Amino acid sequence: MSIVLGDNQYGKAETRVVRIDRDAEAHRVTDLNVSVALSGDMTDTHLTGANDKVLPTDTQKNTVYVFARDGVGEIEEFGLRLARHFVDSQPTVGRARVRIEQYPWTRLELEGAPAHHSFARSGEGTRTAVVTYDGRQAWVVSGITDLVVLNSTGSEFWGFLKDRYTTLQETRDRILATAVNATWRHEGAEDTDWGKSYATARRALLDAFAETYSLSLQQTLYAMGERVLRTCPEIVEVRLSLPNKHHFLVDLAPFGLDNPNEVFHAADRPYGLIEGSVLRDDAPPAGMAW
Repeated sequence: MSIVLGDNQYGKAETRVVRIDRDAEAHRVTDLNVSVALSGDMTDTHLTGANDKVLPTDTQKNTVYVFARDGVGEIEEFGLRLARHFVDSQPTVGRARVRIEQYPWTRLELEGAPAHHSFARSGEGTRTAVVTYDGRQAWVVSGITDLVVLNSTGSEFWGFLKDRYTTLQETRDRILATAVNATWRHEGAEDTDWGKSYATARRALLDAFAETYSLSLQQTLYAMGERVLRTCPEIVEVRLSLPNKHHFLVDLAPFGLDNPNEVFHAADRPYGLIEGSVLRDDAPPAGMAW
């Protein structure tokens, strides 16, 4: 029997960086969490401890800060700049993957007018990007996490399988709520208006959720992915993870009261988790995108 080294990578995870663009008319906040992972021929390092091929993770952290000094822009652009730098500048780095989360800040209003330099963290969901570059090709996956949405009606759930352990009752009118976690793969990494693409995809997800009369969360998942693909020609695949945020009708009969579908208990766990992907039938291979 022989034992060999398998796939491996190393990097600096979750470098927090906040950049303030101090424009005269109004400041802008860019709040990021950046993780870098590098890979190459690291056999000697793992087997003998030789570090001559290792770019210290502290150096990777410093690089994030230095690149932020020159401006961030759209997070996909920032990720591409970093990934290409690590691969193109270091002969022992064969692939770089940069994961970025961008936390949203909303400008406050003072007497109906936007404030110059005052902000509040908003609940609009966290924007994400994963950029992978191998020296020849770049892959970009954009996305959003924790986008919490709710339909107070327009959702049913019935006709499901039943066995001796089934207690769930069928319903023709229920609350449908979820925290959308979505990622989408771009056909290419060049000549894309990343800001417009993200805004359009996010809008498509919300529109599909609101406009779909849902008989299952799976049906809603497909409608959301399909809407993104029909709206954004630069996107070839959408992956969604939708936790079902259950709302159970409270029994008020012990108190001599009815409950005409108005008072609910919001349960945080356990929860149903619906996941799937929607893609174009002519989508190019994913390569190392995911």
